[in-house]
Amino acid sequence: MRTVRVALAAVIALGLLAALLTADAQPAPRIPRIGYLAASLGTEASHLIGAFRQGLRELGYVEGQNIALEFRSAENSADRYPALAAELVALNVDVIVAGATPAVLAAKQATGTIPIVFPIHTDPVGAGLVASLARPGGNATGLSFSSEDLTGKRLELLKQVVPGIHRIAVLWKSPNAAAPVQLKAAEVAARKLAISLQVLEVQDAEGLERAFQAATGAPSGALLVVDDPATFLLRKRIVELAAKSRLPAMYGPREFAVDGGLIAYGANIPDMFRRAAIYVDKILKGAKPADLPVEQPTKFEFVINLKTARALGLTIPQSILLRADQVIE
Repeated sequence: MRTVRVALAAVIALGLLAALLTADAQPAPRIPRIGYLAASLGTEASHLIGAFRQGLRELGYVEGQNIALEFRSAENSADRYPALAAELVALNVDVIVAGATPAVLAAKQATGTIPIVFPIHTDPVGAGLVASLARPGGNATGLSFSSEDLTGKRLELLKQVVPGIHRIAVLWKSPNAAAPVQLKAAEVAARKLAISLQVLEVQDAEGLERAFQAATGAPSGALLVVDDPATFLLRKRIVELAAKSRLPAMYGPREFAVDGGLIAYGANIPDMFRRAAIYVDKILKGAKPADLPVEQPTKFEFVINLKTARALGLTIPQSILLRADQVIE
């Protein structure tokens, strides 16, 4: 009887050993890899990356456990996007997240099969990224807002804050596929407000000082900055030059006002990056980008920096202050 028990124990032990060896031999399950193609990974954009990561965490993703992120930065040089997009495609990532228009276009040119999510875009239809907002129809989708609609409102607000102005400088950085639409909208609004525009095109950071010299030499009474990822990343320098030139300025993203700009009116960009994680989650669960409608923000933020207003000698009307979502003292 004892011999039978020993034999049985040996069989069980061998079975357990075989099971353990089999388990060890099984490859670890593959976790999804997300390629993140950015204009910059520096401090000026770190909060956007943080917002995207927050969105992933809210959906149950933990980096290194059930998801991996592959970051690539163009370091503010648009001509680097094609090579970086090709790198992500070669890694066979499951989704590519790309923000700036050149980044999305580079990703689209690099792959027609890997899903692409853009956290923010001003005109994805006009840029040829999607067939329509309701039915993108390709391998790209994401979030968008229309700067064309916002441009007129921004000029109106600027005229109310600085009622005596008759000339406004409009700063934009080329190349920017969405700029012509915004500039046209600015011209239409300017005619209604009896304001002339001074359009200032810059191609690099070095051109900013020349643009502000032109604005003050004209002179222009205020400044409007066209929405663009490049100007967003250069926002601190732009705000500094506007203060130095004593130009009351209107911007889009709230970050400009937080960093010392006078007024900002636009969509909450970090929230759009957070919501981009929802698209990634849906795609990883089997949804096709072609069937995921492009979302648009429903809430826009109006931020006023009173400290900057005082430095410029401006008194913001109480009616304007009451409409603001945030007043920075």
